[in-house]
Amino acid sequence: MSFLDILLGRTKPALPDLDQLFALPSAAVTLEAAAGFTPTGDGAVCFATVEGAAFEQTHREVQALLDAERDGPPVELRQDEYGYSWLVSSRAPDQLPLLVNDLHAVNSSMEVNGFGPQLLCSLAGFRDPEGRSLALVYLYKRGTFFPFAPVGGGGQRRDNALELRVKAALGGDLRMEQDLSRWFPVWGAPGI
Repeated sequence: MSFLDILLGRTKPALPDLDQLFALPSAAVTLEAAAGFTPTGDGAVCFATVEGAAFEQTHREVQALLDAERDGPPVELRQDEYGYSWLVSSRAPDQLPLLVNDLHAVNSSMEVNGFGPQLLCSLAGFRDPEGRSLALVYLYKRGTFFPFAPVGGGGQRRDNALELRVKAALGGDLRMEQDLSRWFPVWGAPGI
């Protein structure tokens, strides 16, 4: 960063660090102890859809790679109502490390093939004994995580108090996003 950047208050943006995803299994232990949430085994990677043969080829390669390594349900490609694509992986709830490997492989493949700018976020789903849902969302462009806790029963409401408790509990395990305005909702995201 230059002296002029310091004077003008500019900062360098955080770089993505996909290895941060590998901290999720240990964070899951902390999350269960602190709030009673356990992994659902569902996760997804969200990216902006791009038209073209190269992008389609990358999709097929990623799906073939992940489907070849599993004995469970295949990886699915879904599109949401906003036009974003989600590559969804489902594992047994006790296979969070394998789910993290899937998420990392998708992100890495997209990045290696030149589609890193299209990556938006990755998430892993959790649920507590009362049936409440929670997602730990990794922001690709920020290299940070934030919790997203939708309130059940219809509508688009969040449990902000739970999100803040989770942030406080996982601050030692995950690089948490400090700017709360970047904790965008992922309504209807697969895996939650």
